[in-house]
Amino acid sequence: MEAMKPEQGIFLLQFEMPTLQREHATTKQVIESIPAGKMDYRPDANSKTAMEIAWHIVAAEERFLGGVAAGAFSFEPIHQPENVKTAADVAKWYGESFAKNSERIGKLQGEDLVKLLDFRGVFQMPAVAFLDFTMRHMIHHRGQLATYLRPMGGKVPAMYGESFDSAEAKKAGTAGA
Repeated sequence: MEAMKPEQGIFLLQFEMPTLQREHATTKQVIESIPAGKMDYRPDANSKTAMEIAWHIVAAEERFLGGVAAGAFSFEPIHQPENVKTAADVAKWYGESFAKNSERIGKLQGEDLVKLLDFRGVFQMPAVAFLDFTMRHMIHHRGQLATYLRPMGGKVPAMYGESFDSAEAKKAGTAGA
């Protein structure tokens, strides 16, 4: 395969970022939909808790997008801050992290975007390709978390069109879900 050219990296950034922004907003809604007091919910003893999945999503996105912005990945642990205890706290941290990284990525030059980045010796791709990888990873785990919502007593927000819950809220004339 031929090396990606800087102008191709810029094109991919312009193509990927709007989708990544939409998917981020949807994922944030799913996190915000975790009912109060249910962050420890898990459907099975071998499953991660809602908090563990939510934190994995936001920490992994920070690692991937931060690595793209910096031109190299850091593998220092991204610990959940002591003050992040609720779904709203996770969503706030997530929004701030995304905004910071999006701004930094938006300032990258074509050469930065096509620079080959190595992720733990497993993936070697142009930096801009990690935007799509990040999105797929986020969507995968968002799906896991979304399946927890109804058993926890929560409502599933609209993702790619209305959900049952968002349609019911619309019929009732209420916001949310």
